[in-house]
Amino acid sequence: MAEAVSSHTLRAAIIDDEPLARGFLREMLQAHPDIEIIAECANGFEAVKAIDETSPDILFLDVQMPKLDGFEVLELIDPGPVVVFVTAYDQYATRAFDAHAVDYLLKPFSADRFERALERARSRLGERRLPMEAAAEARNPADRPERIVVKDGTRVHVIPLEKLDYVQAQDDYVALHSGGKSYLKQQPIASLEAALDPARFVRIHRSAIVNLERVERIEPYGKDSRIAILSGGARLPVSRSGYVRLLDAMGDSQGKRNTTR
Repeated sequence: MAEAVSSHTLRAAIIDDEPLARGFLREMLQAHPDIEIIAECANGFEAVKAIDETSPDILFLDVQMPKLDGFEVLELIDPGPVVVFVTAYDQYATRAFDAHAVDYLLKPFSADRFERALERARSRLGERRLPMEAAAEARNPADRPERIVVKDGTRVHVIPLEKLDYVQAQDDYVALHSGGKSYLKQQPIASLEAALDPARFVRIHRSAIVNLERVERIEPYGKDSRIAILSGGARLPVSRSGYVRLLDAMGDSQGKRNTTR
């Protein structure tokens, strides 16, 4: 397969906040005339914009960068590029492969090590990556996100979790409600629920997740049903199982209190 993909020019993007690191990757790629560097970016925001505009085949992607990290970049781009992570931190390796990266280059690395990574990238080209939410799901419970990133055309919104009021499912999307505004993100609600801290966010209904700090009270609503009233005035349905989870979580995080009027 490597011969098949080498018969035409491949497009590569280098994303790293360190100029020396970008320069080293650029030097390594100069030995491969069939690879064209079509973008170099120093932060995650620049990367998302450049990837949208240039559609690279291969990403050489740092993890820790200003504004957006490497995993957040993957959440915001369309499937397609093959990803090689390039970082000075070894603790992200498992998460990188869970996000379906083809290789993980730990700085400093040799030219031989780079060539092996490039060969793996070539062999992966032509295959489809898993859906975008794979990057969001590639987190272990000890590495919960503290913010959510949402792409809106050419803009990127960053929502700190302490400002996230509640989430509602809309088919394959979720509507993220924060400070009176709503942001639509292509991600199943179950995937988002798995990434959130259950001590702070509770799935109260198949279509709703709520920030515990926003819940003011729970009221009866018809026969055998309830609604949660939030501090901003939103009213969300609460299922039977959601009611149990909500009371348990409030007991764990805020002490036993009577939220039913």
